[in-house]
Amino acid sequence: MDGQSCCANFLRRCKPYVAMISLQFGYAGMNIITKVSLNHGMSHYVLVVYRHAFATLSIAPFALILERKVRPKMTFWVFVQIFVLALLGPVIDQNFYYAGLKFTSPTFSCAMSNMLPAMTFVMAVIFRMEKLHLKKLRCQAKMVGTLVTVAGAMLMTIYKGPIIEMIWTKYMHGHQPAADTSSVPSDQDWFKGSIFLIIATLAWASLFILQAVTIKRYDAPLSLTTLICFVGTLQAIVVTFVMEHKTSVWSIGWDMNLFAAAYAGIVTSSIAYYVQGLVLQIKGPVFASAFCPLMMIIVAIMGSFILSEKIYLGGIVGSILIVIGLYAVLWGKYKENKEKKEIEAIDLPVALKSIEGNGAIIEVVDIDEVELEKARANNRMTSPIDQTVIAVSLQMKDNQMKS
Repeated sequence: MDGQSCCANFLRRCKPYVAMISLQFGYAGMNIITKVSLNHGMSHYVLVVYRHAFATLSIAPFALILERKVRPKMTFWVFVQIFVLALLGPVIDQNFYYAGLKFTSPTFSCAMSNMLPAMTFVMAVIFRMEKLHLKKLRCQAKMVGTLVTVAGAMLMTIYKGPIIEMIWTKYMHGHQPAADTSSVPSDQDWFKGSIFLIIATLAWASLFILQAVTIKRYDAPLSLTTLICFVGTLQAIVVTFVMEHKTSVWSIGWDMNLFAAAYAGIVTSSIAYYVQGLVLQIKGPVFASAFCPLMMIIVAIMGSFILSEKIYLGGIVGSILIVIGLYAVLWGKYKENKEKKEIEAIDLPVALKSIEGNGAIIEVVDIDEVELEKARANNRMTSPIDQTVIAVSLQMKDNQMKS
């Protein structure tokens, strides 16, 4: 039984990590597929509309069936938060990200997205979701990591550098015709794309912060995801009509454009928003944003093979700085969570005043059974004396109820 319990606890603790790693593979595929679609002339405004329309249709049935009895009541302020979430995610984040992706490359876009944890940390501090204790090493690590991450992003934005040839890309390029230089973005487009990606990442960080607050008021992840995607689709339609004046941009056939919209909608919108919301409930916004470097590595490998993507020295150096800063933030967050668990283990909801020589309890402070169950679920009580006190206290409550 102990072995099964340990295995179950291990699997439970691994779930957030497995979920976020799986999401990075989904995001990596989206970057490659979307880049191909944008290169074929699809409007990123239309892509955002179709993406979130697919997302709404794919997740709405699950929300209607699985959460019909637990869905909270919709209030005005919850609707306002959902409206802002849809504006931050489907509209601002996605449109600016696709625009930046079009002007740069998938690997560069993913590397710039690694600013997300630093931006999330700064915003969490501003909104008092994270506390700063400047004398503690963990807080110093998070602050230094944030600064290093920003420095890496700035380096990637202003310095491109020479092309770095990988062994496999050099071999592949030797067997391929020369690339069309007109499709290579200029330095001006590269800088513009960098700014777009920074704006998109800022909107994404804001989404993390607001979603962590909204999920507490509207504790129905599937329904919340459906509403965000649906409202975002409506907002994206309005933006598209304003920005695109040709009706031909809406045409879509059985091609890469349809596949890109369906993949992005089902995998990286509906599934990703839902899984992201669950992880936010368990681990918080900083943890959820800490796995982006994995996506960059996956995209760099896939992009070099599929798109024959060129990798620049500035991108490599900037990426290294961003990853170093990112994991400094992650290390600080890990130490903070470990410290919180130690404090919670000390502050048990049980107090034993005295015990007679024969083992009879003279006085036991009342126990909050709700807190007791929470403590049990979190494996916070391992001391034999704690278990004895709890058992006797509950027995005394039973005796009182019977009498």
